[in-house]
Amino acid sequence: MIARLIVRRLAISLVILFAVSLLIFFVTLLLPGDPARAILGQQATPERIAALNEQMHLNDPPWERYLAWLGGLLTGDLGSSVASGQPVSELLRDRVGASVFLMVAAALISVPAGIALGIWSALRRGRATDSVITGVSLVLAALPEFVIGIALVAFFSTTVLTILPAVTMSPPGRQVWDFPSQLILPTAVLVLVVTPYIARMMRATMLEVLDSGYVEMARLKGVPERRVILRHALPHALGPVAQVVAIQLAWMAGGVVVVEFLFRFPGLGQALIDAVNYRDVQVVQAVTMIVAVIYVVVNLLADIVGILANPKLRTAGEK
Repeated sequence: MIARLIVRRLAISLVILFAVSLLIFFVTLLLPGDPARAILGQQATPERIAALNEQMHLNDPPWERYLAWLGGLLTGDLGSSVASGQPVSELLRDRVGASVFLMVAAALISVPAGIALGIWSALRRGRATDSVITGVSLVLAALPEFVIGIALVAFFSTTVLTILPAVTMSPPGRQVWDFPSQLILPTAVLVLVVTPYIARMMRATMLEVLDSGYVEMARLKGVPERRVILRHALPHALGPVAQVVAIQLAWMAGGVVVVEFLFRFPGLGQALIDAVNYRDVQVVQAVTMIVAVIYVVVNLLADIVGILANPKLRTAGEK
């Protein structure tokens, strides 16, 4: 039963990615203006515009261009950037690595921290610790990421203290993780945005599970409290929280654009902004598709974790 559910989720994810690829490709076709003129400038001659249209295959029917683009995606050929002349895969290789590194670093901190804070708050229900965690998480959840980022820059980089760099500046040929101090503020922004939602959801589901009949029965049987929490309450609470974790991690794939722009972080977000400014359609399509793949994969993993963490499904699969 569990294997069937996982295969079904995988099939749904593939269908969603196909639909997203259609949407991304044809929406970029609807962008106003002439891509060739936007790239060459208003002083370009009709001959140069025609030559660039031929080079970019802009004169081909849309369905032919889509099939060629989709075939390139499946084979790893993302096309060439018209603005720089480089292959898009080569242009984005380091940027994808930088963005993924930033998101993974934030996730490795925010997910355990959110779950731990939610559990601690639920176990201290009604006490001062619970009130503080609930209040702080509510305030942080209400603040947009750029507000948190500006506040951190003002406190740690400019107005109050000057102990951390306000922007990311890595020399050519060096990776962003070669300079750990430049990663602290961008990572902190993502952590402070994501952790409150996970903590609040974990607290709510944990309280519901702790008040359930089977947890009460385990306590009446004299099971140690630590085992009650880890063996009986936590597995039932993790299923719903996995969906919230997936939503927040998927948000990172899109929300990282704002964070990268704020800190001039050389990742996918900055590449997308530059590509839009230069009307580099191939790069826009590639970045958007990469973000969509990350979003779908994260949700697929969350579904799998939710299925495996559900004791009812696990028991049914063993029968």
